[in-house]
Amino acid sequence: MLSKNDEAVMKKIKVLYVEDEEDILKFASIVLEDYVDKLFIAHNGKEALEILKQEDIDLIITDILMPKLNGIDLIREIKKNPLWDIAVIVATAHTETQYLLDCIELKVDGYILKPIDVEELLKTILKAVLPKFQANELRAKNVLLNAISVFVGGKKIEIIKYLIENSDSENIFYGSYEDIVQELGVSKPTVVKTFRQLIDTGLLIRLKNKIYKIQPDISHYKE
Repeated sequence: MLSKNDEAVMKKIKVLYVEDEEDILKFASIVLEDYVDKLFIAHNGKEALEILKQEDIDLIITDILMPKLNGIDLIREIKKNPLWDIAVIVATAHTETQYLLDCIELKVDGYILKPIDVEELLKTILKAVLPKFQANELRAKNVLLNAISVFVGGKKIEIIKYLIENSDSENIFYGSYEDIVQELGVSKPTVVKTFRQLIDTGLLIRLKNKIYKIQPDISHYKE
């Protein structure tokens, strides 16, 4: 249903599901707990706001019609707070189309129709959170590349750039010295020396044969 990269993204996110119908909440909990890092539940918008004050949430899935504080007003409160960079998905029934204009105005990140289809739910979640995670990943790689370029140049920086650009969403690089030699046209001794320097400085971790993890935290770099 999901690719390995998609599963890896899902495992990083903390989700808050807001719904006043217990059957829907129970179903969603059973499904999402297997996919996401952590799942929080709230029965209305007021409960959701209390959770948001205490937890670092990446995504909210909210019903519209709820007691105490409905989904539209909850979204308005979220959008007011510049510290809450949270993707929002609205779970809606066909009978609630009058609220969709409000959702469009509030620039929600996705919609899911009730009764909820599992595959559609997972696709909608990924579509909502991927832009943020991809932007963070790109920013981390650019910062790392700029930092490294201060210390090394020439063929070494080409090798490092190749490692970064060909790593996955977990900053894992799969490949051999020979792959890099063939791809970049550099000598094997240069590749080996660069890998050793990166490992010595803590920027590269050897997990097993031909599998390495790139350390995105530049504070680990020892000149």
